Amino acid sequence: MATHDIVGFSIVVVLLATSVITTAGCKLSPSHYQSTCPKALSIVRAGVAKAIKNETRTGASLLRLHFHDCFVNGCDASILLDDTPSFVGEKTAAPNNNSVRGFEVIDRIKASLEKECPGVVSCADIVALAARDSVVHLGGPSWTVSLGRKDSITASRSLANTSIPPPTSNLSALITSFAAQGLSVKNMVALSGSHTIGLARCTSFRGRIYNDSNIDTSFAHKLQKICPRIGNDSVLQRLDIQTPTFFDNLYYHNLLQKKGLLHSDQELFNGSSVDSLVKKYARDTGKFFRDFAKAMIKMSEIKPPKGSNGQIRKNCRKVN
Repeated sequence: MATHDIVGFSIVVVLLATSVITTAGCKLSPSHYQSTCPKALSIVRAGVAKAIKNETRTGASLLRLHFHDCFVNGCDASILLDDTPSFVGEKTAAPNNNSVRGFEVIDRIKASLEKECPGVVSCADIVALAARDSVVHLGGPSWTVSLGRKDSITASRSLANTSIPPPTSNLSALITSFAAQGLSVKNMVALSGSHTIGLARCTSFRGRIYNDSNIDTSFAHKLQKICPRIGNDSVLQRLDIQTPTFFDNLYYHNLLQKKGLLHSDQELFNGSSVDSLVKKYARDTGKFFRDFAKAMIKMSEIKPPKGSNGQIRKNCRKVN
């Protein structure tokens, strides 16, 4: 991805500032840190802006980090825990290993918050805010993030391997995976629009460019030159071939042209009832932005298991 700043219009999804959501016994509220750490949101926003200025790809990485966290036992920062001699976390699970990025950015933001208000802001809330701020910084919509999450004291490598849909997923598998998290088909199609930014490795799209029939021929041939049947596993390609560092709706335009990079992407426009949503988002950026923001709010409030103990980690990589 290019490393220039991008400014775009934002459509703000307005929620009542007083809204409160109960998640696993904890009340989430946009004003959670208003008295305990009033500079929390500005510190996260500044940390995200600095990281994206250094490497624009970071914005997509932080958004993906939030997704991969929430799909495994809720949005509890379990994905941030490092392995230890007696503990295997989620970082080495198949969907995450050598793939999920942005951990150092979260570390730096956490360090700044610990200086400002020690032991107050959870790592899970940082991840949720960083995802929103990344989208806004890259020209996408904003939304109100309810806060007050606790950080998990454990993680699940096995659930990470089974709960996060792989890029080879068909439509049925995608629907099932999102439904398991309480997310609708509409939520799924809107959230998939996050692939309007970011990059993917050759290993993620190799099967599509050699095996799929629902793919533009010239598009496939071009990709085959950089991603052979064997080798070049880590070669990167834009998820959105046109504007990979700008949050827009061109991802859906690409699907209409059979130029979705991942098999799971093109499954959203492959002769099913879901096609109508893809057409709608390709036609109306505002509609996509509004539905994306609503879906992000819903995803960010996926509940951890009942009875799960939580804490405010001092270091996001390990329990206190």
